[in-house]
Amino acid sequence: MEEITQQEPALSAIDSLHEALDQENIELARDVIGSLHPSEIADVIESMPGYERDNLWQLIDSELEGDVLSHMQDSVRTEFLEQMHPDRLADATKNLDADDVADILQDLPEDVADTVLRSMDEQNLQRLSSILTYAEDTAGGLMNIDVVSVRADVTLDTVARYIRLLGSIPEKTDNLMVVDRDNHYLGVLPLTELLVRDPQSTIGVWMEEESYLSANTPKTEVAKLFEQRDLLSAAVIDEEGRLLGRITIDDVVDVIQEAAEQAVRSMAGLGEDDMFSPVFVTTKRRAIWLGINLLTAFLAAWVIGRFEDTIHELVALAVLMPVVAGMGGIAGSQTLTIAIRGIALGQIVKTNIKPLLKKELTVGILNGVLWSSVVAGIVLLWFDDPSLGLIIGVSMLINLVIAAFAGAMIPLILKRYGIDPAVAGGVILTTVTDVVGFMTFLGLATIFLIT
Repeated sequence: MEEITQQEPALSAIDSLHEALDQENIELARDVIGSLHPSEIADVIESMPGYERDNLWQLIDSELEGDVLSHMQDSVRTEFLEQMHPDRLADATKNLDADDVADILQDLPEDVADTVLRSMDEQNLQRLSSILTYAEDTAGGLMNIDVVSVRADVTLDTVARYIRLLGSIPEKTDNLMVVDRDNHYLGVLPLTELLVRDPQSTIGVWMEEESYLSANTPKTEVAKLFEQRDLLSAAVIDEEGRLLGRITIDDVVDVIQEAAEQAVRSMAGLGEDDMFSPVFVTTKRRAIWLGINLLTAFLAAWVIGRFEDTIHELVALAVLMPVVAGMGGIAGSQTLTIAIRGIALGQIVKTNIKPLLKKELTVGILNGVLWSSVVAGIVLLWFDDPSLGLIIGVSMLINLVIAAFAGAMIPLILKRYGIDPAVAGGVILTTVTDVVGFMTFLGLATIFLIT
């Protein structure tokens, strides 16, 4: 039985490989690589600087190259694909599932992909043809065409003998797909039914009308369906209801992981860079985001500058400004996260926007009253100035309410105009809470404290 390698051994493998490469101990490095699963090899390669990746790739068994490529992050995989000869790539992918081969081919330039396709045998070309018809981010692009299909009018005994005649079934097969004579999808027959039911009964008696997916279903909807219905696999059909293939849970886990990584990257303004992508490429991509943040920072600075005389007369204002803006930013970020998650999961629709907004405003008011009272009391004790305590309390209450409103509305507005809320929401929210916080605090101080 294969031992399952956890994260800690994978991390120690990175250290061992670094040490082996530093000592130019190729045999030790080869042994470490040989002890890892293809997915772990892909993780290790992604954790290595570029100049070490090529050396590691030369140590991988040629029979594992395709599996390792299928588990790599897209940007890292592209580096290796650009260096591989089409014939070698065709050989490396010949034993992969068709959906994994399609993912790899879609990362190649069109002329190189055509060369690889011409290098493949007829059987592999047929496996790929239907998948490449559909976009990568749809159910058709995710599906695997290796399925076992049977008709509803045959007996369980006949199916069992048919499977024994095949000698094997596709990996991760939990159901047999039931179709009619024209290959229209009817349902599924769980493999367990072959073991526990009367062999002379027909498939139609025991088949289940399981969930299925249209080939053009977006992959985000595929992941949502698997999550909500606890599916291990689902059939994929065309517009006329004919069976095309199936999607299995391992493909959906990849979609979920990719979406989670993209969300984290987007919130930081990062693209598809890997950890050791070229310095100038990374610098250029991050510089754009930093420039946008700089503009918003100057806007907040401009607001502060409008109250320069007020700050000169009462230095305590400069000390307390970050408290008002910071509390507003945190409160707004909490609401922003809830709204972005709701949009991503399809939970926010026209009919529940008002209740959500009302709820978040109520939370903002309650938290505003609570924490503005606490801060007002601290300021009173610190500066012995009741008026200053009252003003910062009122400013914080206003900012927390505005932050709650902005945190809920900004993602909805961005989504309406086709802008990813995870990318732009944080920057806009920070600008709003900073500007409102500084303006209310310094404005009220100017009106009531400065004579």
